[in-house]
Amino acid sequence: MTSSPSFPPAPRHDPYAALRIPEFRRLIGARVCLVVATQMQAVVVGWQIYQLTKDPLALGLIGLAEAVPSIVVSLYAGHLADSVRRKNIILAAVVVLLFCAAALLSFTRPEGAGWLLRYHALPLYAVIFTSGLARGFLGPALFSFMPQLLPDRERLANAITWNSSTWQAAAVLGPAIGGLVYAKLGISAAYLTDVVLTTLSLALFLSIAGRPLPPIEGQRLGLKESVLSGVQFIFQNQIVLAALSLDLFAVLFGGAVALLPIFADEILHTGAEGLGYLRAAPAVGSVLMAVLLTYFPLRRHAGRKLLWAVAGFGVATILFALSRNFWLSLVLLFMTGIFDSVSVIVRSTLLHTFTPEYMKGRVSAVNNIFIGSSNEIGAFESGATARLLGTVTSVVLGGTMTLVVVAVTAWRANQLRVLDLSPKQETEPVKA
Repeated sequence: MTSSPSFPPAPRHDPYAALRIPEFRRLIGARVCLVVATQMQAVVVGWQIYQLTKDPLALGLIGLAEAVPSIVVSLYAGHLADSVRRKNIILAAVVVLLFCAAALLSFTRPEGAGWLLRYHALPLYAVIFTSGLARGFLGPALFSFMPQLLPDRERLANAITWNSSTWQAAAVLGPAIGGLVYAKLGISAAYLTDVVLTTLSLALFLSIAGRPLPPIEGQRLGLKESVLSGVQFIFQNQIVLAALSLDLFAVLFGGAVALLPIFADEILHTGAEGLGYLRAAPAVGSVLMAVLLTYFPLRRHAGRKLLWAVAGFGVATILFALSRNFWLSLVLLFMTGIFDSVSVIVRSTLLHTFTPEYMKGRVSAVNNIFIGSSNEIGAFESGATARLLGTVTSVVLGGTMTLVVVAVTAWRANQLRVLDLSPKQETEPVKA
């Protein structure tokens, strides 16, 4: 990590240690603006496509259109994040996301609406595909750039927790703002807000000084070896592999977010405004749990708590599918966010703890394939299953499969089951 003499050592139990660093605050601010913008966009474009098609599979295709390009470029993007200054990659990706937001706004104008009349939802999917490409490059660069802003390792765990909690806070605001602006002011105002927030994010990223790449340990690898080294690193670490696999299959089978427009429209009868609240409920639970973990870090019996949290996610998902009461559904989605927050923070802590600085781009790229795109692939799975079996049956089946995944992981991954992150047992990063 970059050393800096301008900051004193962080107090051992200071919950605001990372936030005392100005550039880290600007990074967090930029991410908040970007996440609010993209979450708003997800709500509005999902509602727009559903209104155009009235087809649950069309909602699933939104996730697939974003996940496929992100997965395809991820391994190369990880290599690039460990080979090129990470700030440059971040700026380029955000510029592309700004272009996508502007394109969606243009489709609401008379001259752009003709494209939707002629090609139906296809232009919307094309924009989503392009944003997926940008996200594939942005994820590894952001993951590996964040630790470079910290002057010492002691602030890392605190930075991870704040990184997660502010992301979740933005995910609370994004859907709620998107639903409200769309319902009150219309689709053009919603996409215009998306453009403004993405522009502000770009300005904040520009205000952060670039950092040189961390020194490479060992011989420099060729392109093929470098691209595959992140995969090899994770598959050689049983704890990290088990945690990633648990999250992958739980999100792949257990997510109900892609089908929320159907629940809002046909089951709970709440409309676009209610959809915004439903989308925000999991993030509210996540951010509250993340803030709680900032003050009370999750260390003792972390592996066991991770397994129980993912099991709780599955149970809450099943109960949500069976609920016909809007307020009960909100509470159950809130609970899924609480359980998911535990999983996200444990997984992020493991990745940052075990991964050397010079490999973080490549390892993050594999994480993006495992987790970052599992939401979108899970959305496609949910949409396809809902079309075949019905919306409620699809979500119940997904929650049940999540419980099966937890049981198998607890049985086979004994190192994860006994994982403890107490200070006396914390492990130094493994050398590649």
